[in-house]
Amino acid sequence: MQYRSIIRIIGLLVMLFSLTMVPPALIAVIYKDGEGSTFMQALVISLVIGLIAWYPNRHTKEELKAREGFLIVVLFWTVLGSIGAIPFLLSSQPALSVSDAFFEAFSALTTTGATVMTGLDHLPKAILFYRHLLQWLGGMGIIVLAVAVLPMLGIGGMQLYRCETPGPVKDAKMTPRIAETAKALWYIYLTLTLCCAGAYWAAGMNVFDAVGHAFSTVSIGGFSSYDASMGQFDSQLINTICVVFLLIAGVNFSLHFGAFTRRGLNLKNYWRDAEVRVFLLFQLILTLLCFLVLLNRDIYDSPEATFDYALFQAVSISTTAGFGTGSFSEWPLFLPVLLILSSFVGGCAGSTGGGMKVVRFILLLKQGGRELKRLVHPRAMYSIRLNNKAVPDRVIDAVWGFFAAYAAVFALCLVVLLATGMDDISAFSATAACLNNLGPGLGQVASHYGDIHDVSKWVLILAMLFGRLEIFTLLVLFTPAFWKS
Repeated sequence: MQYRSIIRIIGLLVMLFSLTMVPPALIAVIYKDGEGSTFMQALVISLVIGLIAWYPNRHTKEELKAREGFLIVVLFWTVLGSIGAIPFLLSSQPALSVSDAFFEAFSALTTTGATVMTGLDHLPKAILFYRHLLQWLGGMGIIVLAVAVLPMLGIGGMQLYRCETPGPVKDAKMTPRIAETAKALWYIYLTLTLCCAGAYWAAGMNVFDAVGHAFSTVSIGGFSSYDASMGQFDSQLINTICVVFLLIAGVNFSLHFGAFTRRGLNLKNYWRDAEVRVFLLFQLILTLLCFLVLLNRDIYDSPEATFDYALFQAVSISTTAGFGTGSFSEWPLFLPVLLILSSFVGGCAGSTGGGMKVVRFILLLKQGGRELKRLVHPRAMYSIRLNNKAVPDRVIDAVWGFFAAYAAVFALCLVVLLATGMDDISAFSATAACLNNLGPGLGQVASHYGDIHDVSKWVLILAMLFGRLEIFTLLVLFTPAFWKS
């Protein structure tokens, strides 16, 4: 294990990450909210930490292998999540404990969207913007940005990219050079963000809210600048814009890449993909189910308003964004529970969404169907096909292993939360919300996580990391074989 090279890379990443303190500091100056010194102090502290890690190892440049790549990815998220907590620790408004500061930072960076803060409407603009910025950076994975930048510093990135990119098709490259792939992804990501911000602004948001909520929408993070979340704006147009961009961000970004680079925009590429078709069908079924139940209960004044709330909440929760409206608590309990369960499916592989990913559920269902056929015809040979291509049994085995590990981590976190005294519905929804990188839960964690036990917060931080790193990237570090030379 090349520990000195790993420490050198982490030091460089921390120094790069320290630059994220600059935009909030500028916001503090513009809005005169008094938090400028907080972010400048955080900038200096993070720069010093990065320098201490990098300088003694600056001449170490051993070749990285896949094992080092896994360790760097895990350290990347844990270290940067910890560095990201520094402004929350230094800020006097809000005054957060150590557990709360780390919870907020990891929730933002992993795009979970769970918060311990209340009174968001009255917090300093710099703090609110910083939360949005962390989500935006975490949405595509800061590691991908680093892969695009660090080659200029003499560090290769293929090992990191393979560990970071989610989904069973993670070994596929869209361009011959990994740096070019990462840059292309970020160009698409930035373009979507600008379009989303422009749409929000045209729909009536001010510039600050438009940019901040665009960051949280395209990253499928779900942080808002208001306690009422998107319900603050009370606008069907804004809700519709949010839904559109959540659906776009929930699609595999390699499809966006292909659609925009192969002789112009080609929407047929999306419909040809089985995962996208299932993803959109799933959203449609959830929306119609919510709409029919709400319409039957006469909760809203008109069918139009009912459909607006049903569409927004169904897409927001099932894509793991977690934006909310003020009316969500008035729904029959069956619907919120159903939507939280839908977050286990999440977005497509290679998207900014959380959950187990649509493609894995497709393969699980196909494998289940194959086993049923084998019971009827034991000697028959059946292959599982996706997009008209046979899926190797090795991939199916990996999906089943992932599903088993996901269920085991969920059960373990749930039991620990129950042991801390949390009630069953709160513990279940909190575990699901954090492991799926969703955010809001039910019961005690419906609006915020500030009142739960500190032990519960650290358990949920670990759940966020497991969800963001897709279980195995973090779980492999706990195996003895990983550490053997």
